[in-house]
Amino acid sequence: MQDFYEPKVGDLAPDFKMPSTRGKDVTLKEFRGKDVILYFYPKDDTPGCTKEACSFRDHESDMSKRHAVVLGVSTDPIESHEKFKSKYNLNFPLLSDQTADVAKMYGVWKEKNMYGRRYWGVARTTFWIGADGRIKRSGRRSTRSGTLRT
Repeated sequence: MQDFYEPKVGDLAPDFKMPSTRGKDVTLKEFRGKDVILYFYPKDDTPGCTKEACSFRDHESDMSKRHAVVLGVSTDPIESHEKFKSKYNLNFPLLSDQTADVAKMYGVWKEKNMYGRRYWGVARTTFWIGADGRIKRSGRRSTRSGTLRT
């Protein structure tokens, strides 16, 4: 099985259009001029994903000071995102990538192996996209605590 291309620091971040908990589709392009913390997570309302989402929620003031917006992405449907967002009072939109097309564009659609069962899923990854649309930083797995440190 193959992995997909993952954009590197300095690359132009791939644009996307996904349904969101805002009730409308969201594109990366609409945030041009602001930093975007785009984080991919495997599944709503699981322990690691909940901890990560709540950390982003709790650091919202830090993000605002940097003129950054947070966008969470998983392959869960909007209905699941709405419940997750409401349950934990998340203060940022969650985007639904049910086809995994955006996960593939960002190279986070990975082959996984759990208890000998191989399957494809989202690898927990965060991209810090600058106001110019270029990737400033990226990190895998270490983002459970929430933010990419400067």
